[in-house]
Amino acid sequence: MIALNTALRAVDLVAALKAAAEPTRLRILMLLSSSELSVKDLTVILGQSQPRISRHLKLLAEAGLIERFRDGSWAYFHVSERTEGGRLARSLVAAVDPRDTAIGRDRLRAETLKRERADAAQDFFRDHAKEWDRIRALYVAEGDVESAMLEALGSGPFKFFLDVGTGTGRILELFASRYSRALGLDVNQSMLAYARNKLSAAGLDAAQVRHGDLYALALQDSSVDAIVMHQVLHYLTEPAHAVREAARVLAPGGRLLIVDFAPHDVEALREAQAHTRLGIATGHVSEWFTGAGLTPVLHRDLHPANGHETQKLTVSLWLAEQPVRPVAVPRRERSDLERIP
Repeated sequence: MIALNTALRAVDLVAALKAAAEPTRLRILMLLSSSELSVKDLTVILGQSQPRISRHLKLLAEAGLIERFRDGSWAYFHVSERTEGGRLARSLVAAVDPRDTAIGRDRLRAETLKRERADAAQDFFRDHAKEWDRIRALYVAEGDVESAMLEALGSGPFKFFLDVGTGTGRILELFASRYSRALGLDVNQSMLAYARNKLSAAGLDAAQVRHGDLYALALQDSSVDAIVMHQVLHYLTEPAHAVREAARVLAPGGRLLIVDFAPHDVEALREAQAHTRLGIATGHVSEWFTGAGLTPVLHRDLHPANGHETQKLTVSLWLAEQPVRPVAVPRRERSDLERIP
């Protein structure tokens, strides 16, 4: 039995069910319920032509089951968690037997596609480890970005500071005076080796770097006071997942600072620097924050200086906090003496 936790009008519900009632479109819903994918991605995974896939996506979008957003010249699709149609799609997906052969094959191909992209990014990181700080500073003066980061995150002090996607460890250096203990995580061993040597030379004993998966942080819930994700999300296929995982380990009152490019159209960065996304939209970040239970606090754009042809991109900062939830105080029974008027 399918539990439909929706409040759609009857005519919209019928239209949505008709749109989903086709094998390929149901397979597409399964994929888009866990990933943001393009038409090209879906043609590779499903082995069907682009016109056919585009037609299926059009019908699903018109029925409100999926949403479309642009990323440069590309378009991505996903099943929203905030719309009635998206909730209906997730109810339908939940009713599908995950052991279904076609579904399992699609999932395997999708994972293979993600691994290939991740491997391409890691190859780029490995080849550019020593020049990584320069690459990050190509478009807006890094000094301006770092000053804005220090101001946004606040003076702390932070007992435990986490830098997700630490790269060369520069962010651990930047905030060194504001934490008692810090950890930088990265999946690239070349980057970690470089960062480890750099931090050691700087005498930053309170900071350590470790191999770690930002989709599955090896940290306890509510254990971190401040988290920074600096120029990380545009490399990810699942940034919302990374934000949710960061929120999981963030302590009440803790702060998450994301720094990344605003949306742009410099397509060359996909190949030249392994960017998966051409910038990050503020609307998406706000949705990721609220979906993870965080409270958005700040958004700031740092625009490139005029007159510099190489400075084409705007850098954005987004800050969110983990709400401090009141602790319920057990009701104390009054003694007999206290009951006497």
